[in-house]
Amino acid sequence: MPNGDSITIADLLEMQSGLYSYTENSYFNTVLDENPGRVWDPEELLAIGFGGAPYSPPRQEFRYTNTNTVLLGTIVESILGTDLRNILADRIFEPLGLDDTSFPASEDAELPDPHPHGYLFGTNESARISVKLSSAQVDNARSGVLVPNDVTDLNPSWIWAAGGAISTAADIATYGRALVRGEEILGKDLQSRRIGSVTLEPDNPSPGDYGLAWQAYGPLIGHDGAIPGFQSFMGHDPVSDTTIVVLCNVRDGPAGGRPANEIAMGVLQRLQSGMK
Repeated sequence: MPNGDSITIADLLEMQSGLYSYTENSYFNTVLDENPGRVWDPEELLAIGFGGAPYSPPRQEFRYTNTNTVLLGTIVESILGTDLRNILADRIFEPLGLDDTSFPASEDAELPDPHPHGYLFGTNESARISVKLSSAQVDNARSGVLVPNDVTDLNPSWIWAAGGAISTAADIATYGRALVRGEEILGKDLQSRRIGSVTLEPDNPSPGDYGLAWQAYGPLIGHDGAIPGFQSFMGHDPVSDTTIVVLCNVRDGPAGGRPANEIAMGVLQRLQSGMK
């Protein structure tokens, strides 16, 4: 892999490896549009990622890339000698009692009933270029004249370790709280190092530091997630013991922006104003 002799595990977690993201590849997005049921192997995804020119040398800049997370998944499988599906179930889902959370097999694109449908304005290839619609299209979307495409059946194997789990708001809230507080997931020393990788700014809810695979949002520590059709936000405030989870069934708003994040920040601001 490019710069493989100098990229560390921490670089991958902190999104500072400089590796090209396979999700920005035109061929890849065209295949998603034309063959949404295709099953992708992690090695295929990494081959696309490694085939692109690195954004920068390691540790030179923050650049979010799903190639990092897929690579981390293959590293975990190699070290533990079993597949990621079993690892997540044994180490996270079952210990935390996440009964409505799963990591499906690559060939399984079904969502458990009952479930919403997921929508995307435009196509994966058009969104690769820009998630923002034209001003006329934004007006038509807001009036209901332009409707998004139903992409519920897109096989999530293409995202794999970077976001292929299925869950509920209640389970995500349980996971988010445990993740930040370190309960039943990481040892004390590693949890302390991870907490120290971000700086919380309670009065500034905009996205802040990106640390060891999570981000600061004002007083919250958490992460967002997005695949065509769905977008989510999870954040936990370790001081007030408040958890915010937002799930949306459209990835991008017509004018751009991630709807779950925007809703979550609105909720956070209302909570903060009520506490003053």
